[in-house]
Amino acid sequence: MNRCFAMVGGMVAVLAFCLGDRSPALAQSIYDPMAVPDASKSSTIEPLDLTIDDGKRKRQIPIRVYLPIQKSPAPVVMFSHGLGGSREGASYLGRHWSSRGYVAVFLQHPGSDETVWRETPLMRRMSALKNAASVQNFKDRVSDVGVVIDGLEKLNASDNASDNTSDSGKLAGRLDLKRLGMSGHSFGAVTTQAVSGQRHPIGDLTDKRIKAALILSPSGPRNGVMSAGRAFGDVRTAWMLMTGTNDDSPIGETTPQARLEVFPALPPGNKFELVLKDGQHSAFSDHKLAAEKPQRNPQHWNTILALSTAFWDTYLREDAGAKRWLMSDEVQTVLSPGDRWQKK
Repeated sequence: MNRCFAMVGGMVAVLAFCLGDRSPALAQSIYDPMAVPDASKSSTIEPLDLTIDDGKRKRQIPIRVYLPIQKSPAPVVMFSHGLGGSREGASYLGRHWSSRGYVAVFLQHPGSDETVWRETPLMRRMSALKNAASVQNFKDRVSDVGVVIDGLEKLNASDNASDNTSDSGKLAGRLDLKRLGMSGHSFGAVTTQAVSGQRHPIGDLTDKRIKAALILSPSGPRNGVMSAGRAFGDVRTAWMLMTGTNDDSPIGETTPQARLEVFPALPPGNKFELVLKDGQHSAFSDHKLAAEKPQRNPQHWNTILALSTAFWDTYLREDAGAKRWLMSDEVQTVLSPGDRWQKK
């Protein structure tokens, strides 16, 4: 008679084993979204800072690229920063995703980036940020995404592959752009929603090259111009939403409750939502605010990294183990008490 046991260790999925005869059903390899290959642990690749030139709009888009250790073509994940941010933000995401074998490309959007406030007197910064949250900057951000994808395609096909001393040459042949994900936080989440399936009054902004989208601090339609059902009811791309119970925004005046209106409006199929208990708007960023109360839960970053990695592995790599993990109760092993997780 077989005797079977199950063990759970931290972030690792359940390890099942039997004494005596082994069951083939229990012989599946363990999936751990936080595991990092030994080569990535011992080697550090500094990110590349490049600029994509948009001649049509006379606009230059800075990007930061986190490359994996392996040289073979890798899936690409893009990230759009929030209002007043830069390509240097959310580096914990870029470093972990690249250590998992992804090329992580972080965009910087002129007009709604750190230049809005950096040279502005302290008393005028809030006003400057609010002015930067404009329809024109939203349109520019959406266009930036498509332009950067076009630019990455050119760099990937570049003849500079033989010139591995140039930073642009280091991307030649390294990108699998048929496996492309998009992500963003706050204004970057609004940008990500627009390019991955949300309906907008100004037209269809979807870039069909994007296969999956991770949305940190989502937002519903603004100014009552469209219902949530109409805005999100036709989203076919895989979406993972992440927010927190205290995820408000003084600039956009978005409440935590408003962020929760997006998930119910999405159609079923490949849709996920994480709500971090006591998670504030800054929970997804590198910067810890002095005024944060309660203080940030240090487990939240691990939760964000684990779930986002499993999501990318499922929809960009078509990893069966990742999908089993993501769809199972094993997700609970990376959550803190009070966190909420749902899928449809």
